[in-house]
Amino acid sequence: MIKRRNSKKIKLKDTYIGGDAPILVQSMLNIPASDIEGSVNQAKELAAAGCQVIRFAIPNEEALNLIEPIKKAVDVPLVADIHFDYKLAVGAAERGIDKIRINPGNIGDESRVKAVADICRAKQIPIRIGVNSGSLEKHILAKYGAPTPQAMVESALYHASLLEKFDFTDIVISIKSSDVNTMIAAYELAAEQCVYPLHLGVTEAGTERMGIIKSAIGIGSLLTRGIGDTIRVSLSDTPVKEVFAAFDILKAIGLKKDCPYLISCPTCGRTKIDLIGLAKQVEGRLRDCKKPIKVAVMGCIVNGPGEAREADIGIAGGDGCGLLFKKGEILRKVPENELLDELMKEIDKL
Repeated sequence: MIKRRNSKKIKLKDTYIGGDAPILVQSMLNIPASDIEGSVNQAKELAAAGCQVIRFAIPNEEALNLIEPIKKAVDVPLVADIHFDYKLAVGAAERGIDKIRINPGNIGDESRVKAVADICRAKQIPIRIGVNSGSLEKHILAKYGAPTPQAMVESALYHASLLEKFDFTDIVISIKSSDVNTMIAAYELAAEQCVYPLHLGVTEAGTERMGIIKSAIGIGSLLTRGIGDTIRVSLSDTPVKEVFAAFDILKAIGLKKDCPYLISCPTCGRTKIDLIGLAKQVEGRLRDCKKPIKVAVMGCIVNGPGEAREADIGIAGGDGCGLLFKKGEILRKVPENELLDELMKEIDKL
């Protein structure tokens, strides 16, 4: 049983971040901000995939026009990603954005920080401070000589202090690095030094294969120690894949239980059915299933019957056929070409 870090609980639209709230999965639109129709369509795709927080860039005043149509299209908390221009943050708040990602130290003098803090407090809009290893302040880099975990945490807490000065504490912090070890160490330090919710991610993680591996190690290792309140798997790929990967991380460590848990064997020379193809098809058919069940797809008689018996429902492969198990009992022998459909029929009955 994972014991979660006791972070500050912050309201975000109709849900919460931190405290005892479920860990939320976030992604980001990668359509040009000038393409409103494309952005709306991608937001719909993310919402359909189960994304729980959607972020998008607001690079200029024209991009503020994204907020209203996206809010109308999806019922998911929206985050405006803003750099340097405090007027964009104020404008996003006025247009009904649910959360703002901005670093107060980068927007100018205290009057600008106060303007952002005041409107966000009045409208109950949380602010995420996002520190990346490539964007540290010059004085902090000079102090540490490199983007060390200590340097990144000091930067994040410096930005937080600017908001705290104006009595604003609905803050979420992210401290990302493309180096997994640096990212882990930075979040560990942040968890010790503040009570704010932490948004986890490995920045610039790469393409799908390596990006998922790096994210699973970085995000997953922290989550198993109770650190983390929202997560994003950053991939050089379609954002929907980020959502699926993030949910898979939560599922793998037992933090997402409203879904099936699939186990399947790697196959060997004893396997006499197309186990790999079958497992992939089962995984695809289970994508939208919300049942908290364990499904086993096993290839042969060595491990198959034992694993399948421990599952809620399962298959143990034979020679061109398979045994269908349910709650430890053999239901029937099924020809290979009928295994998928017969398994799904039994899952529907559960």
